[in-house]
Amino acid sequence: MTKFLVAAPMLAAALSVAPALAQSAPAGDPVKGREKVQMCQGCHGIEGWRTAFPEVYKVPRLAGQHQAYLVRALQAYKSGERSHLTMKAIAASLSDNDMADVAAYYAQPATRVAGK
Repeated sequence: MTKFLVAAPMLAAALSVAPALAQSAPAGDPVKGREKVQMCQGCHGIEGWRTAFPEVYKVPRLAGQHQAYLVRALQAYKSGERSHLTMKAIAASLSDNDMADVAAYYAQPATRVAGK
């Protein structure tokens, strides 16, 4: 019960942000997004992939993520709010429509990743 009481405020805060993210996310086309994910697949398309630049870490899974979250993450890399050099360079090359399309593609429940 104590764990619930501690986690409840964090859950409430996360849920209150979700509608705002959904409203600010531009509409995207998953078909167009599929054509734009080649640069993403090298890291995010392999389940369990780890990278060593700029440090060793597990690459996050994009398939099934919420579209608004993915758009916001790409915007944050582009603006410098998030500081991963490779992601910043990739996001800088994307327009708002590109970001929306890529996010729509990955947000699909049926999006599959490549095998090892």
